[in-house]
Amino acid sequence: MSLRSIRHWVFDMDGTLTVAVHDFAAIRVALDIPAQDDILTHLAALPAAEAAAKHAWLLEHERELAVASQAAPGAVALVRELAARGCRLGILTRNARELAHVTLEAIGLADCFPVQDIIGRDEAPPKPHPGGLLQLAQAWDVAPAQMVMVGDYRFDLDCGRAAGARTVLVNVPQNPWPQLVDWHAADCGVLHGMLE
Repeated sequence: MSLRSIRHWVFDMDGTLTVAVHDFAAIRVALDIPAQDDILTHLAALPAAEAAAKHAWLLEHERELAVASQAAPGAVALVRELAARGCRLGILTRNARELAHVTLEAIGLADCFPVQDIIGRDEAPPKPHPGGLLQLAQAWDVAPAQMVMVGDYRFDLDCGRAAGARTVLVNVPQNPWPQLVDWHAADCGVLHGMLE
């Protein structure tokens, strides 16, 4: 299957469609999470009251980042091209759905992603779990093998592989996970060029 023949595209958001600004080390310090722990996994294991308080802090911190989001190089042109071609477009993020919408508004792409096709951490188990991708496949009535998961981190690639989708790594100069990647592009502008 060629990249240009794919009609169902799912994007990670932070660091993929936007310039990465999350300082995960600082977030771990602020929330008293060990350096080696995944933030969402750690919060899920906490007692309910503590988890709720830390989730509330995280949501407010992420809201500030979302409002100030900047599009990653080439991201707007890429998404607009895919939308113009009539491709189905979805977002699968470890962020909250409401903040994904704020981010998409900030970078000028909110009109390209129907709200029901934006899956956040409250609509499906967080990546690398494939649940969100499989949810979109079911909603779109398409086999995962006909979809592509585009992201900037291993969780995106692991999620795509586990779901049976194709994978694209962007915004990472060298490809550290060649066994997980079907296509690699230095940025979204290069990926756009690969559609020609």
